[in-house]
Parts: sequence; structure tokens; C-alpha cells
Amino acid sequence: MGDSEKDGKVTLYEDVNKERFLSEIYPKRVPAILRGVNIGPCVDLWTADYLCQKGGNRQVKIHVCPTTKMDFINKNFAYRTLPFDEFVRRAAEEKHTDFFHSQDEKYYLRSLGEDPRKDVADIRTQFPELADDIIFPEFFSPSQFFSSVFRIGSPGVQLWTHYDIMDNLLIQVSGRKRVVLFSPRDATHLYLKGDKSAVLDLENPDLERFPQFCRARPYTCTLEPGDILFIPALWFHNVVSLDFGVAVNIFWRHLDPGFYDNKDPYGNKDLLSGQRAMQILDRALKTLDDLPVDYRDFYGRRMVSKIQQTVLDKELT
Repeated sequence: MGDSEKDGKVTLYEDVNKERFLSEIYPKRVPAILRGVNIGPCVDLWTADYLCQKGGNRQVKIHVCPTTKMDFINKNFAYRTLPFDEFVRRAAEEKHTDFFHSQDEKYYLRSLGEDPRKDVADIRTQFPELADDIIFPEFFSPSQFFSSVFRIGSPGVQLWTHYDIMDNLLIQVSGRKRVVLFSPRDATHLYLKGDKSAVLDLENPDLERFPQFCRARPYTCTLEPGDILFIPALWFHNVVSLDFGVAVNIFWRHLDPGFYDNKDPYGNKDLLSGQRAMQILDRALKTLDDLPVDYRDFYGRRMVSKIQQTVLDKELT
């Protein structure tokens, strides 16, 4: 582990090719910034005006939020539909003359498949006239490809802390982005509700509500246009657009396909075995509800001990 990993910074690698990525970076299973990888002319082309011109007026479903911090757990945003060019124009503005709720509202697009209930997002399908401008790094087998998600956000937009069950490359095309990441080992300190953390404000967390959060160790980085962030599966990440920003996420299935839920077009459902284990655990905990407190505590401690002895990786605890 390099010094930058020890002090909570994300290591920067320059001029990375497939061989170096697979031999030197990928096996570490920690986030890494890849700088100098050829991602095509999109870095120079994808201005707001260009996106409006090429993307046209197709309808897109977007998030609209009155504040910069989007909270998926408490749903402090609304889903709205706008023509793509109108959405880009608004997202690039600081103040709006046309708006849904207020002139300061923030906008965020996470592209969807044609039928979001069954189709995955792929910029090559939903935005073919823009896809020609971007080159996907060939760091994995084409058969492992899952999705390529087109993302555009207003300046200041902060997305909730969450994890994904697939490896992914976050390609920052335009604007700067600050990313805070947490190791999977910090799952017990992040107050999870599903795949999302209930701790919304990372800079000023409410430690009365979330006292364990101070034990989580953040890894931070700032992405510049053209940078790629490798985010290994299960690493929690919180993303802030420092400027009007455009990015593309590429997700791939690095495990055997049988581990994944095929009824998951978003690619964010837990692995099938993980889903079943959590359901069984919920049922097991429910069976203890009728016991006196001291017995419930006793059997709960035995369950925790058994999990620690049989499941947790001793090298990671």
C-alpha cells in the first residue's frame, strides 16, 4: 500500500494502459485515479452548447432538488421531465429564469434505458450522436460490460453516499468533481439503509445521531476533466460536482454472471446470495422479538459472534 493510500488520499496513476491496470492497479482493490488515458474528443467537445445541439430536444427524466445535497433516503428531490437541451441549459446555470420550484434549484441526470424497468443504460443506445465522441478504456472483456451511464449535474450537486456491487470506471469528461470514498470495512460505521448511508452531511455530520461515523476513514480526491476514477465494487462513494459537470460511468460484471440479479437494470441490487442472506437474517432477528430483553441480547451476541468467527475476513477486521 502506497503512502497516499495510508493517509486517506486516492493514488494517482498516469498514462495507464490495460496491462498496467490489470497487473498493478486492479489487484489492490482500492480506488485509483487514472490520468492521461485516451477517452476521445469529448473532453474538448462536450460544452453545454454542444450538448444542447447534439442531444436535441428528446425528453429526459431528471432529479430536481431545492438544495445541493440530494437525499435518496428521505427523497428531498422530485422527478421531472424536460427536453434534453432545456435540461442542459438549466443545469449549466447558477440562477434560473425558468424553473419548477425556485430559481436556485439544482438538476441532475442519470440516464436510463428505453424501458427503465428492464433495459440498462448505455450512452451508445440512448445518445448515439454523443457516444461517438467518447472512447471507453478497454480494461475489461467486452462480455463483462454491463452499462454506461451518462451523468450531468448542476454546480454544487452532491449525491448520497452509496455502494455498487459492480466494479466501475467514473470518466469525468467536463467540470471538476470531489469524491469521498469509504472502504467496505467501514460499513458498520455508515448507518446504512439498504445500499445508502443515512449520513448526508459528511463535512459536518450529526455525531449525536451518528456517533460511529467518526470511526469511518474517508479517502478523498478531486477529479479534473479527462480523469478516470476506478471505484471497486462495494466501496462507498459520495460525489460533489464542483462545476457544471458531465461524466460517464462504465460498469462491468467482474464476478461470474450467476451471482448477479438479472432483474436489475440499474445494477445496484445486492448479489443474489447477499439478498438471501439478509432476508434470512431479518427473519432470524424477528424470531427474537418476543423474548425478554436479556435473552434477546444473549442470542443476539451469539449471532454476532458466529458471524465474526465464520464470515468476516480476519485480515480485514
